[in-house]
Amino acid sequence: MYATDRSYRCLVCGHRWPTCYDATCPACGMVAGAPVETARLDHNAPDGAWTFDGPVTDVFDEMLARSIPQYPVMRDAVFEVGSRFVQRGTTIVDLGASRGESLAPFVARFGSANSYHAVEVSVPMLDALQTRFATQIEDRLVRVDALDLRVAYPESMASLTLAVLALQFVPIEHRHFIARRIYEHTTPGGAVILVEKVLGSTALLHQTFRDRYHALKTTHGYSVEEVERKRLSLEGVLVPLTASWNEDLLTRAGFSTVECFWRWMNFAAWIAVRG
Repeated sequence: MYATDRSYRCLVCGHRWPTCYDATCPACGMVAGAPVETARLDHNAPDGAWTFDGPVTDVFDEMLARSIPQYPVMRDAVFEVGSRFVQRGTTIVDLGASRGESLAPFVARFGSANSYHAVEVSVPMLDALQTRFATQIEDRLVRVDALDLRVAYPESMASLTLAVLALQFVPIEHRHFIARRIYEHTTPGGAVILVEKVLGSTALLHQTFRDRYHALKTTHGYSVEEVERKRLSLEGVLVPLTASWNEDLLTRAGFSTVECFWRWMNFAAWIAVRG
């Protein structure tokens, strides 16, 4: 379900707070509050396993802003780092594109100099992508496909592939196949950006990171009950691995350079370059 509210949203860190306070963000201290008149607030409380259904799709962007630490920082880093590897005339591929938040800034910056391929399996997310990029789809600039990456892969040759919070939802036994397919469909000098939730390298560190993460979500407006119900619904659906496992995955796929460029406790982002 979702509710509407009048609030500020911080343009720096994504934190939301009531307009009864001033525009200084209580989370990061920046004077960057933008009024939000009728924002859809995520209050999904699933009873069973997590699915990317209609209600989740409706509030997905707001959900990520309140659930991913340093969300705007991560998005900006993905865009700026990824832009350095875009080659004119090639394709930018977005795996698990959801509503298109990762892909949209690349479409805006590079326009007709490149083509764009968004891949999804969720029907409501595919509908959202079709709506968002309707003009670019009509102009044959953007292509949106329903593909299950466990059994199929887009045939585009990409100078940049985005896998932002996507592989963590794929069963572990299929991830090497997907990583290898990404490598095979990357142009020389091109790259993939991988963003994942990760496990701590020890049980103590993992628990420390998880406790801090859950505390952060409560400061972003989720109740303790909502945090716990979402955690339980995601068990066995979102399967994180350690940072070193993800780095090994990219190296074994064939990428010559793998570098972490953003991390907040149990979330991390890597750039992997094909030599």
